[in-house]
Parts: sequence; C-alpha cells; structure tokens
Amino acid sequence: MGGSLFSNYGEAVAILLFVIGFGNLLLQNNLIKKIIGLNIMDTAVYLFLAEKGYISGRAAPIVVDGVQSVEAYINPVPSGLVLTGIVVSVSVSALMLSLTIRLYQRYHTLDLDEISLRLKKEGL
Repeated sequence: MGGSLFSNYGEAVAILLFVIGFGNLLLQNNLIKKIIGLNIMDTAVYLFLAEKGYISGRAAPIVVDGVQSVEAYINPVPSGLVLTGIVVSVSVSALMLSLTIRLYQRYHTLDLDEISLRLKKEGL
C-alpha cells in the first residue's frame, strides 16, 4: 500500500481525468460540453476501479489448465462494477443527449444561461 506517485501513476491519471471532467462540468455553459465533462468523469472512475482491482502477476478469473487457486486470479468484483457502470453511463449519456436535442429544438441554443433566461421570460 502507499508508494510514490510514480508507482501509482494509474490512480494519479484517474484523479487528473476526474478533475478535468469536473472542471469542464462546472465551467462550461454549452450542454454538449457538460455532457462530455460528465463522460470524462465516468471514465476516470472506471480507470480508478480497474487500477485498484488489478494485481500484478495475476490473471483474469477464468479457470484455465485446471488452476483453481484464488491466488492465481484478480478480484472479479471491480471488473463487474466497471462493466455495469459503462452500461449505465451509456444509457445516461443517451438520455442527456436526447434531452439536449429537445432543448435545442425549442430554444435554438445550447447555452445554459440563455435557456435559463428564456425560461424566466416564459414564466416557468
């Protein structure tokens, strides 16, 4: 456990990606750019889980050549979480993009501030 930044570069990259995505989510007004920022954050979380689930020198948990020892394989739970997360992320992204298309069709802009102003003018 622990170690330097160089031995944990995968986790450091995941944290950097998360910060980039979060900054993009907070600082952009364009809805498409916000969706991209959220997807970058999702990817960072998946990378972090994959890094934490990997154990050097071990194989994927598929029984080959009759080796059934637990010490020969990595933990399959993080891999399952990443796979499930990817499926959910794709679904959420599709929903967000479809709602963004509907907003664009109604307001002819993707700027969130402009959409908020128009909503206030409509009295909603």
